[in-house]
This record gives sequence, structure tokens and C-alpha cells, in this order.
Amino acid sequence: MKKLFAGTALALMATAGGAFAAGHGPSACLITKTETNPFFVKMKEGAEAAAAEIGVSLSTFSGKFDTDVEAQVAAIETCVANGADGILITPAQSAAVVPAVLAAREAGLLVIALDTPLEPIDAADATFATDNFEAGRLAGAWAAATMGDTSGAKIAGLNIDPSQPSVGVLRNQGFMAGFGIELNDPNRWGDEDDPRIVGNDVTQGSPEGGRKAMENILAIDPGVNVVYGINEPAAAGAWEALKAMGADKDDILITGVDGGCAGVRDVEAGIIDATSQQYPLKMASLGVEAIAQYAADGTLPENTPGKNFLDTGVALITDHPVDGIPSISVAEGLELCWG
Repeated sequence: MKKLFAGTALALMATAGGAFAAGHGPSACLITKTETNPFFVKMKEGAEAAAAEIGVSLSTFSGKFDTDVEAQVAAIETCVANGADGILITPAQSAAVVPAVLAAREAGLLVIALDTPLEPIDAADATFATDNFEAGRLAGAWAAATMGDTSGAKIAGLNIDPSQPSVGVLRNQGFMAGFGIELNDPNRWGDEDDPRIVGNDVTQGSPEGGRKAMENILAIDPGVNVVYGINEPAAAGAWEALKAMGADKDDILITGVDGGCAGVRDVEAGIIDATSQQYPLKMASLGVEAIAQYAADGTLPENTPGKNFLDTGVALITDHPVDGIPSISVAEGLELCWG
């Protein structure tokens, strides 16, 4: 039992709906990367609302930082020990948490990955997520269509982490494919040999990381005119670096992925030109419903036809639409942000 209570997870644990209790309906765990990131805050809101509505006892856990694998493993072990019916998890590292996930499944729990697939994806019973490749592809296709003649494009790729988690790979490779870049290994970013790519760097998804990564790429070529951002904070940080270099925003296209309210407001302000919006509240609420159904009769979630996960939707947000690329307005994006 010392191993179970070691580490940081229990110190970081927050519970909603009370502790697990046998005979009092289904129980579920939500394990996010952190408890402060607005994306995971919205996910928690969705899980709590669904749990309250359908009578699921919900406990929530998080790590101290995005890659806090130890906290997530300890949280999984706690959920198993406490007799939960299922776990919803946004994995801190897609492969590192797999042994603990498999142990939970062996103990009879339903495990659903939210947002970020496990590696391999079938290590979880199901994955509820944005089609991250499509999110990136929409942004890349919009940028190419907006630019028109892309022969003079100079692209900066702002990614998340050197470990290349699947969500970052999918978004990057989707953007490159949408822009018309020929991919080499679609399971890796940064190996393309298209001369229009100035460089790739990592940001940890933060404004400061985006600024530093953009500075590094501008040192290679100060003429960058297309920016792919893993998320809006990184994309906004990139603009700070470009602005400090004296760049004219009218000459640069900056895109992101996520579509949180703050990010959509950056699109409204003209800092970011387009972003792909995802829906974490929906991911989590559907996940709680799936655990309740599994607890009731053993039904497993079904994937979206033609995909190996349940697609919870994506929409490109911009006030500069182009023919052939579906999008919604900033006003619509603000109404929907992370719902």
C-alpha cells in the first residue's frame, strides 16, 4: 500500500460527488494532465455536470505539470483500489501510462482516453477526441488557400515537446498535409524535406515557449511568413517574437489549434488568423455517460465509422473564410468555445 500512496497524486487529488461507495450507483475517475490549464478545467466541468445529471460518483485527479506520469499512474492505482467502474484520462505521456492502464482494464475497469490517444491507441478501451490531424489539416489548407501562390511560403512549425506525443504529431502533420507539404514518416514531425519549411521547434504549449521557439526559427530565416502553432498560447508567443523583429502582421499568417475562449479572442484581435476549435467539455461528458452505460450492462463505446476513435468534432474559426475550406466566424467560436 505504500506504493499506492507514494508520489504526488493523492496530494493533488480533488474529488467531486464524494468518495466511491459500493451500492450507490456507478463511479468514475477523471485524470487530467493538470488542474489549472483552461482546457482541462472545461473538461472537468463537463464530467462533473454529466455525473451530477445521471447519478455517477466522480473523483478527479491531476498532475503538477503536463508530463507528470507518476501522478497519473498513482491516480490510476487509486481508482482501481477504490473500485471505480471506469477511468477517463488525458495521458501525460501516451506510452508511459500504458502499463497502468492495462492493469486497470485487467481489473475490469473501462478506460477511455480523452483528447490524446494512448500509444498504441488500443491500449485503452476507447478514445474520445478531436480528429487532431483534421484540426491541423484545416488550418494548413486555410493558410495555403489564403496565400494562393505558396511557392514563397516560409513556414515555422511550433510544436509541443521533443518526445513528440501523438496529439502534437497529428496536428503538425495535418497542417503540413493541408498546406501541400509531402509527408515522410506521418508518425513524426520535422523529417519533411520541403524547402518551404524553415524549421520546427518546441514550445511546451506556452506563450513563452512560443516566443523562444519563434526566435530560434527566425535566427535561421527572418522572413518567416506562415506559422503553425500547436495551440493558441504558442501561436500568440510567436507573434510577440515576430513583432519584436519588426514584422508586419499583414505579411504573416499565424494559425493555431484548440479554440479556447482566450484563443478565439486572439483571433478576434488579429493576433492569430485562424484556429481549429475542439470540444473538451463534450469529450468528458460523453465519457461519463459511456462509463455509466458500461457499469449498467457492459456496453463498450463505439468508434466513429471509418475511424479508430470517437470523433468529438472540430471547426475552423476565422473571420476571413476561403472557398472550399469549411469554417465558422469568431462570433460563433466565442459562443461555442470548448463546449
